[in-house]
Amino acid sequence: MEENPSSGSVPSVHDSDIIQDESFSYAGYQVVRGEFFAHINEPSITFNRCKVYVNTACVNKLLEVDYVQILVNSDEMKLAIRPCREDEKDSFLWSRIDRKTGRKKPREITCRLFFAKIVHLMDWNPDYRYKMLGKLIQSNGEKLFSFDLAAAEVYQRIPHDSGHPRISRTPTFPAEWQNQFGLPVEDHRMSLQVNIFDGYAVFGLKDPVRPEKPREIQESEGANNE
Repeated sequence: MEENPSSGSVPSVHDSDIIQDESFSYAGYQVVRGEFFAHINEPSITFNRCKVYVNTACVNKLLEVDYVQILVNSDEMKLAIRPCREDEKDSFLWSRIDRKTGRKKPREITCRLFFAKIVHLMDWNPDYRYKMLGKLIQSNGEKLFSFDLAAAEVYQRIPHDSGHPRISRTPTFPAEWQNQFGLPVEDHRMSLQVNIFDGYAVFGLKDPVRPEKPREIQESEGANNE
């Protein structure tokens, strides 16, 4: 007996329902970009006002990970986030524990120099917010997130009567996307392939540490507070 679609069960597909067509080819097809759809649950990374942060989807996909490194390939305009140990050079904590829920949440990382270098590399407007979707992939036996810097959603800051600019909720996309749905199938298959040892540079994004005051100043302040 076939399942009733209205009952909520997925109806089974019989071989007789499938049309055999050996002439079908992916030539001429483009894979529609994920950026054109709603993507709340897709991994993403955002650059905004000298800060960088991933979304909750990234953290949830690697809940066991606390520390990561950011790698950038300037030639291919790609960015990768690789899990690592706390004691590895240029590692940083990418999440925090929410006090109310006890769950992990992303951390906003202040990174003025790194932000400036990415803005210069991509010729971005430092006053805008840039968001890129990514994929969790496996390369050289390691899991990592891969992001295409050239495929950023741009959220412009627009003037407001109050005098404080607001970020537009409608993203803009690169001009070359206007006449295409996405990459050709073969290019799409290659687009997320990452060799983290070929052309990538590792960036450290530790929060700035306030310099310690000289001992004599600390002692003087302590005396004044007594």
